[in-house]
Amino acid sequence: MYLSKTEAAVLPTTLGAPVRPAPPAPGRRRLWSMLGPAFVAAVAYVDPGNFATNFSGGAAFGYTLLWVIVAANLMAMLIQSLTAKLGLATGRDLATLCRERLPRPVTWGLWLQAEAVAIATDLAEIVGGAIALNLLFGVPLPIGGLITAVVAFILLAAQSRGHRPFERVITGLLLVVGLGFGYTLVGAGVDMGGVAGGMVPSFEGADSILLATGILGATVMPHVIYVHSALTPGRYGDAVTAGRTHQGRRRLLRAQRLDVLLAMGLAGLVNAAMLIIAAQLFTSGSGADTLEGVHAGLGDQLGTGAALAFAVALLASGFASSSVGTHAGQVVMAGFLRRHIPVLTRRLITLAPALAVLVLGGDPTTALVWSQVVLSFGIPFALVPLLWLTSRRDLMAGWVNRRVTTIAGAVIAALIIGLNAHLLLGLLG
Repeated sequence: MYLSKTEAAVLPTTLGAPVRPAPPAPGRRRLWSMLGPAFVAAVAYVDPGNFATNFSGGAAFGYTLLWVIVAANLMAMLIQSLTAKLGLATGRDLATLCRERLPRPVTWGLWLQAEAVAIATDLAEIVGGAIALNLLFGVPLPIGGLITAVVAFILLAAQSRGHRPFERVITGLLLVVGLGFGYTLVGAGVDMGGVAGGMVPSFEGADSILLATGILGATVMPHVIYVHSALTPGRYGDAVTAGRTHQGRRRLLRAQRLDVLLAMGLAGLVNAAMLIIAAQLFTSGSGADTLEGVHAGLGDQLGTGAALAFAVALLASGFASSSVGTHAGQVVMAGFLRRHIPVLTRRLITLAPALAVLVLGGDPTTALVWSQVVLSFGIPFALVPLLWLTSRRDLMAGWVNRRVTTIAGAVIAALIIGLNAHLLLGLLG
């Protein structure tokens, strides 16, 4: 006798014990189990480029640019919430939706600038990892760059075991960065009057605007706008179906917003700690305009423990952000062009500029700062399409942005474009 699937489903596994659906997990437990994608994205917000811009800004201008870090972090929270929601609502990533909804020439243009952003991102991550290996073990910078690239491949391989192992590894490295700067901040202390003054928007000349642009680019990383939208589809089960009801959308949005708040909040605290430490311990001309100088200065003023914590945090940042950057490059190419190339080939292409800086003996920290400025110019090319897509009711249905959300996003985009334009005019003038 043959049983239908329905009949077979109710057969007892033991006598008198019919199979029953497992009871749902408690609400709080289910909510916490949904966290993870934003922590992967948050690693890009504390990559080696952040080290360079934040320490340079704090050493040169004290607490003056602290407000830039806070403002950039608030912008990042909104932007990452929007891109995560886009993935939840549609089941597709931002690059794929741009290819489907925009004219072909626009799509190709967006892809080309995204690849330029990927190269600038790789430069920061590889150079940062190389510097950390040099500080810790005396590894020559070019060899350190190659080691960082190899470790990125190894970390990325964790994705083959599912999203959870990769998220846990990346979150663990993010916590290492956070603990490293928490330890150093305790030793450096905090000037609360300086913090209050640093929250008032102001600049101190053209150099401060350059660093502010670098801080913005290092905080609102354009490549993770693409990658975060690719991390949420499938991460929350069949979110598209679950989100058809008001209650289902509320549950998913609550989990996604908590994920972003915790991850970006941690990244924001780390960035603020970097600038505060630099403002407390260093002055312009003290050597803190290079990461090697920061490492030496921390050792002189706070002891070898602080110097070691800095180098370990830099190494964790370089390894984690490099693997996330490699994943972002795959997402961008697959989405915009619907093509895949071997990860090794892609990595070699984007690795070349970073290795050139290390081999030719260029100043690594200066290269890091300028790479973040390039990233700032790339933000609008990801942000504007994101705002346009998430405000379309025919695409987002019940997930569509509220009017105030779209207005806030448009204001952020206008501010970033205005800051970029001001910097560009200053450089050309």
